[in-house]
Amino acid sequence: MVQSPSSPRQFPLRSLVIIAAVVGVAAVAFAYTAGWFSPQRLTPKKIVAGLAPPGGPALGHRRNHAKGICFTGTFEANGEGSALSRAQVFVRGQYPVVGRFNLATADPNAADAMVRVRGLGIRITTPDGQEWRSAMIDAPIFPVSTPQDFYELLTASGSKDPDAMKKFIAAHPGFLTFVGWAKSAPWTGSYAEEPYNSLNSFLFVDGSGEAHPIRWSLVPAAQPVPVSPDELAKRGPDFLEQEITQRVAAGPQRWSLVVTVANPGDQTADPNKAWPADRRTVEVGTLIVQQIEPERNGPCRDINFDPTVLPAGIKTSDDPFPAARSAAYSRSYNSRTAEESYYPRTATGAKE
Repeated sequence: MVQSPSSPRQFPLRSLVIIAAVVGVAAVAFAYTAGWFSPQRLTPKKIVAGLAPPGGPALGHRRNHAKGICFTGTFEANGEGSALSRAQVFVRGQYPVVGRFNLATADPNAADAMVRVRGLGIRITTPDGQEWRSAMIDAPIFPVSTPQDFYELLTASGSKDPDAMKKFIAAHPGFLTFVGWAKSAPWTGSYAEEPYNSLNSFLFVDGSGEAHPIRWSLVPAAQPVPVSPDELAKRGPDFLEQEITQRVAAGPQRWSLVVTVANPGDQTADPNKAWPADRRTVEVGTLIVQQIEPERNGPCRDINFDPTVLPAGIKTSDDPFPAARSAAYSRSYNSRTAEESYYPRTATGAKE
């Protein structure tokens, strides 16, 4: 078994399990709603409560990806996406965006250098009144393949059996691929230097009604600069929010939105499996982040980045996770909005 670390450089298996829990809590909610477990054994409420820190959830905050900062900007569509999807968001033009940079942690006060997975949520609106919401992370794959696998991961991580995790990994070798990324991928000192990936598969539906299985990624224009976790820890607990605020104040930051199109026969239901690198890609536009705002009074605070909120021309696939995440995000949203007094806005703040 991997031992507990004394510094962020070491990345214990237990920490990876926590990341998997933070990123994938919705998976078990889906397992329950699909009827895989009886109500007597498991409910989404119990799972969400079980993932809270020892002292309980941070009231008024998101139950997952609790630490974050808002941004506003635009999505500039170049028109190339219209061959794949009839959604207006891909028609050449500019569309307003509200988003949120975030960390995969249940602790809104976590030190940035201690959280391996970084995320980005966006909401793009179009003149026809439709929205495209997405919640992405910088990891190239999800830790496990199915909601059932995720439940087994949680069970193993909390088991008193010293061989529980060993048995889990033996039965779920795909988890080691995620572990490999978490241990070897370079850390950076900025949200602006990270790629962000949908991981889940969706369907783009074109004007003739043909569905194209796809995944998407946001590829940064900023050149990633590797920084050791030890060095990042010296920059302070909130260096990511401070850095992105200063960087955007100096000039807008850009990401290319790249769509990857599956080949016939490619699996679309397993976010733990990356598609081959030779798959067709189409750059459909550019995300431009123009202004950063603290979350407390920011425009992203009350947005639920539900990945099933999609415009006509984009649909969910056979991947079960978007529906699972939607259920968990809804529970989180209802909880935190009912607890607003624990995370009050300032006197000048106003709801969106």
